[in-house]
Amino acid sequence: MLNVSRLIEHQCDAMKLPLVAVTMAAVPCRDTPVILTLHWHGFMREKLADLPEAGTVAFRSVPSSAMQVNQRWDDLEELDRAALEAAWAFGAWDVARSERRACIRPGAASRDFLECRQAFSAFPFGVDGSEVTVADAPDHEELLSLAQVRGYLMWLFRPVSNGIWKDVADDATLDAEGKRPLPCPVAPVAPKLERDAKTVYRLGTAGAIVA
Repeated sequence: MLNVSRLIEHQCDAMKLPLVAVTMAAVPCRDTPVILTLHWHGFMREKLADLPEAGTVAFRSVPSSAMQVNQRWDDLEELDRAALEAAWAFGAWDVARSERRACIRPGAASRDFLECRQAFSAFPFGVDGSEVTVADAPDHEELLSLAQVRGYLMWLFRPVSNGIWKDVADDATLDAEGKRPLPCPVAPVAPKLERDAKTVYRLGTAGAIVA
């Protein structure tokens, strides 16, 4: 099974920044690479000159980090389980799985094309001249082309551990660091892949209300 938790841990150790969200995108074709994207909360100082004494003239958001995961997988339940395990370990309240049809089809909206590109971190443009995502994903254009004709799945969760949500988390299942011990007790639900659909796995339990 894909060890998404370990990949997230390595990236957090390297970046030293809190996470806003984690997304994972895949096409429904076995053994194809998966795109894992980590969305950071942080800003970079922009200077007119690369000198210690130079003043900051602007702040830009730190780009998201997208990576290609090449571990083999046999069925979509493995990917579902990998996302659930990572979300559980990092204290996420839930995991939202979106099933999306091919966007190259009669009647598809232009929004469908954009959302497909975003899922695979293939943003067609930046924001105010800066990159939205820094990708280490050599096959993401091929995956994007396949997703446009075969459809795709995307998982989204918001970590409490190593995330910005720790101070507002009210979850009785979390430890002091915002984590949970594995394994995740929530079982995957097989996708139907017949139409656009969304499945939300609830992981957390609200804390006790004190009068």
